[in-house]
Parts: sequence; structure tokens; C-alpha cells
Amino acid sequence: YVSSSYLTSTKPRTSTASPSTPPAPTPEAKTQTKYVKVNSGSLNMRNSASSNASIIVKLAKGKEVKVYSESNGWAKIEAFGQIGYVSSQYLTTLKQSENNSSIPEIITTKYVNVSSSLNVRESASLNGKVLITLTKGTEVTVYSESNGWAKIAVNGQVGYVSVPYLSETKPIVGSSPELEQTMETKYVNISIGSSLNMRNHPSADSSIIVKLARGTEVTVYSEADGWAEIKAYEQLGYVSSDYLSSTKTTAGTESSLENGPDPSNENTADEIISKYVNVIYGSTLNMRTEPTTSATIMTKLSRGTVVTVYSEENDWARITANGQTGYVSSQYLSTIEPYNPSTSDKNDEKTFEQYQISLKDLTDIQMAVKPQTDKKYQTYIREDALVLTSSSSGTVKGTSWNVRGGAGTDYWVVGTVKNGTTLPIISKIMGNDGYYWYQIDYNKSWVNASPEDVTYYLDPTNFLSTTVDSLQFLKLSVSANLNVDEVNERILAGKGILEGTASAFVTAGEMYNVNEVYLIAHALLETGKGTSQLATGVNVNGKTVYNMYGIGAYDGTALTSGAQYANNAGWFTPEAAIIGGAKFIAQGYISAGQDTLYKMRWNPSSAVVNGYASRQYATDIGWAAKQVNQIHNLYHLIDSYTLVLDIPTYK
Repeated sequence: YVSSSYLTSTKPRTSTASPSTPPAPTPEAKTQTKYVKVNSGSLNMRNSASSNASIIVKLAKGKEVKVYSESNGWAKIEAFGQIGYVSSQYLTTLKQSENNSSIPEIITTKYVNVSSSLNVRESASLNGKVLITLTKGTEVTVYSESNGWAKIAVNGQVGYVSVPYLSETKPIVGSSPELEQTMETKYVNISIGSSLNMRNHPSADSSIIVKLARGTEVTVYSEADGWAEIKAYEQLGYVSSDYLSSTKTTAGTESSLENGPDPSNENTADEIISKYVNVIYGSTLNMRTEPTTSATIMTKLSRGTVVTVYSEENDWARITANGQTGYVSSQYLSTIEPYNPSTSDKNDEKTFEQYQISLKDLTDIQMAVKPQTDKKYQTYIREDALVLTSSSSGTVKGTSWNVRGGAGTDYWVVGTVKNGTTLPIISKIMGNDGYYWYQIDYNKSWVNASPEDVTYYLDPTNFLSTTVDSLQFLKLSVSANLNVDEVNERILAGKGILEGTASAFVTAGEMYNVNEVYLIAHALLETGKGTSQLATGVNVNGKTVYNMYGIGAYDGTALTSGAQYANNAGWFTPEAAIIGGAKFIAQGYISAGQDTLYKMRWNPSSAVVNGYASRQYATDIGWAAKQVNQIHNLYHLIDSYTLVLDIPTYK
């Protein structure tokens, strides 16, 4: 906003020769400092002055905000560097104490919307004592809502009920609530190695909330126009209905496990190790299609290449390297990185960034959003959750129960199970809470990670002992200073449409401050090493367009939507696609300051400033550590480059 007095429809003269003195500007309207005044929960800051507008951020009690104006019950404010609107009644000029009990509660009226009856409990837990039961249509007074529970008053009693079974409008008695009518469990069914985007609106143009792995269990509330409204990892969003199935798909295989474990099967993750190719300097190791010297050579691996080893038998190792899976001779693999005279003497440039938070506090913040892992834990469920069907099996009773990482409620929740689920029982032990607990086989591909494992991946000191591991701290906003001829000869030779394009990657990196090796790794992955149809050219309205990073290639329509995006962007040459796409990549995370793989995954700055986790690229706790092999192997092919590492440190 500016003062209207200083705007004119004709351009003023800029000469300073006029003897007249311009009028002094009227002082701008003063801003005012106020504080969020809520009794519990948080205050929604929206992008316009309407309760239907999108929520920008939730503001905690006592949060200081800058107020620009107030009108019609709404205040235009600034918080966390963002402009938005909040209800004026929840702002005060007095800073609120955390234990201030004089602030009135935000009270609303809602109605019970269940098919049978709703339990009112003494505490916000399924273990809480049932005080009374309410029938459909009962009016209740709601004081607060938090973590799926609502604090209510009804018939002179105060208690807690599950939020999904309350509605703002009174339901018609005799009809089932919409939530129960449409709720269904389905599973993500996509190709191995792919992921399904869960978006915040039913549109391929909307923001991605999280990427869901093959086999992920989701709760489906409704489906319409090719989109499903779902809940996954305690978040609500939308996915393409085409990629959901009513039967569970195995995470690592297209059909069954009879043909042996697949390298992308998350259930085998704890058995997978990394090794280095250790051949004579200047020679290479053949990777073959089968474990025999007569099999076809797929590719040749240079000394020092990092490979993922899935199994070793009869002197052959089944591995994945640079996006390909095959077999190599086990004798040429080692657990220690071999010396390379062209790169081993390089001095990496390291900077350290101090964050004013401890690892323990950062772990607590991350645990609140249920970070995921493919690790297999020992899992337990309390005895009263099961009806035994045999000495080694039980069926879940009640609505749903937590599965924990130990025998007691002080252990973290690994996941949940629903009514009617049959669980294999391994053993029975006394818990630290006085209950017996069953150790069960909780066979899920992805589960909530333990606090110890989250801390391990958060702690940078666990990833500094080798060059490979430390690349998750590679500063992606700094040029690698590559030699164009070297990149063309050693990295891009034989890579289809990408062959000979090193200068375009270097130009892109310089223009948009993106590490060139990161761009090349991204392009090699998305284009299938320069061979995909979207990369090699698609005809749109009589023009050939190119897309090297898969930008705009949405689920189910990758070719057409990716080509249309390229056409709109004017990418009519491979070089234009490389350079133009780099701008898009930079704008996503790198330009926002999340310019390392570590920051993309954990975003520690947000945790320090806001006190909660936000804007994280992935839910997998090991995501950053899993991305480094490909980048390392590209660097390992060349001699001329610069490594700049940005390493976090904590209190």
C-alpha cells in the first residue's frame, strides 16, 4: 500500500531545476504490534479476509505480529515475513503468558455425526474412560480441537470426542455420515522406483504435499473426476485415482516375491550395503546382465564408483550403480574407498552453520510430523487390543490401536492397526505400564521412525567420515567449476540427446546459481540417460519441444503435460530445455535457502524460527543419504571440480 496523494495519471518531470519545494510527504500509517490471543490450539493466518481463504500459517499463542490495518473483524498482519489476515478478536496489545488462564476459550457449536453412537471420554485418548455415549444429531459445545480430539461440553459434562465424528451442520437422523459412507482403505499401485504425488488440491497444477511409495496404505474418503481425497501419514490430500488399488501391492516387485527380492524392495533395506569398485587405476569393471562372464556387458564402472550391493553368491554380487542393476565380480568390490591419484588430494571447502537448537529439540520437532523409514522394528501392541484366535494369532478389536516400538506407552508409535486386522503374535511380555504386551509381526513397507533413528540422520557428524556421505551437505547453489571438455568426454558421452551438452549445463549453473553436477544427475535420471521421448523431442503444434528434467510431467499424462510445459516455456532446443529447466529447479528449494540435500530433507531453519517442521522434500529419514551415490559417481569420473560443503552444527 502507498498513499494515494502521491500517485498521478501523468508522468511527472524529473528535473531538479524547479525552484518550488515539493510538499512534504504525509507520514505513512503507523503499524502496531499485537500478540496472538488464543486459549488453546493456534490462530489461522489466511491469504485474504475470509474464513474460506487458504491458510498460510498457524500462529501460536503469544506470537508477536505487525498489524497494518483492521476492518470488518479482520486484521491485515505480517508474521514470519509473510502478509496475511487473521480474526481481530484473537489479537491483543498485551503479550500473553503461556499459563494465562484469563483468556476466553474459542467456543463453537457442532453436532454428533455417527451411524451408531459416539463415546465421550475422560481424556483425549482411546484409553480414556467412557463418560457417556451420544447419539447422532446431539448438539455439543466445542472448546478446542487438537491432535484429532475435541474438548466438548454436553449434558453438564465435559469430555473428549474424536473430531471426525463432529459436523458443523446438524445431520439428518437416519442417514449415515458421509465420512463413514465413503471411507475405504486402498494402496498405492505405481511402478517400482516411482512415487505418487499427494497434492493439496485435486489438480495436477497444485502443490505436492508428500510423495507416496508403492504399497503405501491410504484412507480414501471420496473419489470424483479421476481424483481421490485421501489421508496418509496423518495428512489430507489428493491423488490420481488411477494409481490406487483395493489390494496391497508388494513394495519391491511388480507381481510377487517368488522370483526373489528386488533391489527396490524397502523390506530388504537393512540388508543392503554400499561398496566401492576397486580395480587397477585406469581400468574398469564390467557390469553384466547375469552372473556369468558370458553374459552381456551392460556398462563399465570406473575405480571408486559407489555401488549398492543386494546379495553376493558364488563370487558374484548383484548390485545397482548409476541407475542400472546387474552383476559384477565380488573380488573387485571393497568396503573402503580406493585411492585415486587424480581426486584424493583435493581439499574440499567446508563451511559450518550454527543453528540455535539442540539435536534433542530438533528430533522432538521432527517426531511430531511422523518421519518415515523402511527399517524393520520389533513392534508391540497391548493385550486388550486383540481377541486371540490361536496361540500365535489375534484379531484387532475396537476402532484402531497404536503399534509401538516397545512394550509400553512411553515408546513411540510405529503405526496403527484397524478393527478386524489379523496379526501374527511372536511373544508376550509384561510392559513397564503394568499391562501385558504382544510382540507382533507388523508387516508394513514404511513406518514411523524411532527417535533414535531420526536423531542419527539429523546428526551431521554421522556423515562426515567419507566423501560420499558428506555430499548431502554439498552446497547446490555454488558452481562446481567444471571443465566442459572433460564432462562431455567422461560423463555425457553415449548419453543420447545429452551427449555434448556440457556447455549448456555450465551456462545454466552460472545463470541460476545451481551446481552443474546436480543438474546433470537430475537430467540423467529423468531422461533415462538421454533416451526418453520427452527428452529426445515431442511435436507440439508443428514444433519440436524438449524437456530434460521432467518439469510439468504430471502423473498419468507425463508425455503430453511435460511437452506442453516445454512448449509454453519455449524450449525448442535441447540447450534451451537444459538452461530453462534449471531456473525451475533453482526456484523450488535452492533459491529459498534449502541448497543442500540435508536442508531439503530437514529444513532446520524452519524448525528454529517456527518451532515446527515444514517445507520438507521427503518423509523418508534416509532420503538425503540415499541421494549421494549418483552425485559422487559423476564427480568421480572427472578431475577438475570444486566441492563446497555447508555443514550444520547444533547446540
